[in-house]
Amino acid sequence: MSFVQSPHSLLEPQISEFFDGCPVPAFAIDSHHVITHWNKACEHVLGVQASQMVGTRNQWKPFYLYERPVLADLIVAGSLENVVGVYYHDDDKFRSSVVIPGAVEAERFFPHLGDSGRWLYFSAAPLRAPSGQIVGAIEVLQDISAQKTAELDLRRMHQELEMLVVKRTHELATTNAKMEEDILRRTAAEAELVRRNAELTELNRKLSMTQEQLMQSEKLASIGQLAAGVAHEINNPIGYIFSNFSTLETYIGSLLRMLGAYEAQERDRGSESAARELAAVRDEIEIDFLKEDIPALMSESREGITRVRKIVQDLKDFSRADTALEWQWANLHQGIDSTLNIVNNEIKYKADVIKNYGALPDVECLPSQINQVVMNLVVNAAHAIDGARGTITITTRVVDTDVEIGIADNGSGITPENLSRIFDPFFTTKPVGQGTGLGLSLAYGIMQKHRGSINVTSVLGAGTTFTLRFPIRHDAGDDDEQGTSGNP
Repeated sequence: MSFVQSPHSLLEPQISEFFDGCPVPAFAIDSHHVITHWNKACEHVLGVQASQMVGTRNQWKPFYLYERPVLADLIVAGSLENVVGVYYHDDDKFRSSVVIPGAVEAERFFPHLGDSGRWLYFSAAPLRAPSGQIVGAIEVLQDISAQKTAELDLRRMHQELEMLVVKRTHELATTNAKMEEDILRRTAAEAELVRRNAELTELNRKLSMTQEQLMQSEKLASIGQLAAGVAHEINNPIGYIFSNFSTLETYIGSLLRMLGAYEAQERDRGSESAARELAAVRDEIEIDFLKEDIPALMSESREGITRVRKIVQDLKDFSRADTALEWQWANLHQGIDSTLNIVNNEIKYKADVIKNYGALPDVECLPSQINQVVMNLVVNAAHAIDGARGTITITTRVVDTDVEIGIADNGSGITPENLSRIFDPFFTTKPVGQGTGLGLSLAYGIMQKHRGSINVTSVLGAGTTFTLRFPIRHDAGDDDEQGTSGNP
């Protein structure tokens, strides 16, 4: 299919360079449904070169076995209202974007992508001319296979744990029945009791291993749940950067017209008609306004690029692996700030964050595990705020040879009967499907590993405060004494 040149060029060469440098897979089409851009990240994920796609209407081919519109086509065609039942179903999670007006989102599994198929999340938004007319659309992809795999693994482990609990309950009942009989036969009971204790010890060991696996799955699941929020946080600045460049394209065209008028004035020096034409062009394009607005647009775009780079760096810092349990000297404030940036989408609509940071030295710890605890507590605090906008206060200080982190909210509080159970594994007050009940249990285990403590105070209707306290310096000898961390 030959390339159809759009009457409105969607992107200048400078924007094309930025587009190709974007780490998120994305492509763009014009008002004729012709592909104008297919970036390198798209080539990597879909395995199709830009040279095969740009200038064609084959945007459907990497995804489907038959020709059908993708989200960007639907936006250009303006036929969103009629597609839900034709091309998208409930399991595709087709929906309008809550962030970008006129944009839509969906997700679907593609079995032919990669070695074993891939789950992809799509987000498409219109590209408009200064007049507001849609001149194309951009579609962004995200591979969410890891998140879906984590969800399936967590569900499977839940089922295995339930079966293990049923088995253990049955064995305990059998043991109790035999112990009643053994009271009458004390000699035989001693041998039977030793055997049963050995079985229970092995069963508890297996249960502890399963619990450790579940806690790791909880960490992966929580990161997966935040992925969509991080995507929105990145899409926001990218959205207005693209909008700014579209406006700059128009401005540059106006400036080129002004330059042409000056050249005509230079050729016809002293000509009254050329001078009048130059003055008319200057008035028409509002040159004084352009001189003010162009630096503002460039500054705003630079700020957006900085925001994207900061979010990506914070996500990298938050997720850094410490699977070898290597203790490091870390700046806690930097870790808290990175974590707050990652969970910003979870809290920005609910509460304001107040930081009361004290003067802290570097602390020897497992940084990503401390970040995990802070993330769980901050997200829980945001979820506890219902109704009016609240506040989440983070306080740090040094107490003797320890550091202390306090996370307080003015949310709904915790009832007295639940307060004593909040660190129990699988205990949650959230509706089914919205919480695993492992977050606070995981936090407790991490504090034990750091030879520290986690305490909570709460007033129903007034708010809750969690206090973390652990040593500044890690004593390697504590690891041998502590063994496997448990829960209260």
